Amino acid sequence: MKVLLIPIPDELPQMLKMSDEEFQAEARMLLAVKLYEMGKVTAGIAAKIAGVDRLTFLSLLSRYGVPAINLRGDEVSGEIEAAKELIGS
Repeated sequence: MKVLLIPIPDELPQMLKMSDEEFQAEARMLLAVKLYEMGKVTAGIAAKIAGVDRLTFLSLLSRYGVPAINLRGDEVSGEIEAAKELIGS
């Protein structure tokens, strides 16, 4: 796995009332959430970035105001049609 290094002010974690480890975990999660929200990565890839399993990632999305189901325009129509076929409508 690649590593991304981002310089931050030394005092930033303390300003946010976080330990260095808490800040690092939060930064990873924020990156993962935003990439997922933008449709750039799947929930599985986002979970790897965040350092959690997929179900945990999906359950944490609500904290950030991001829906767990991240479908775009034509994907919604396709999912509705597939659901109708499953129930026999």
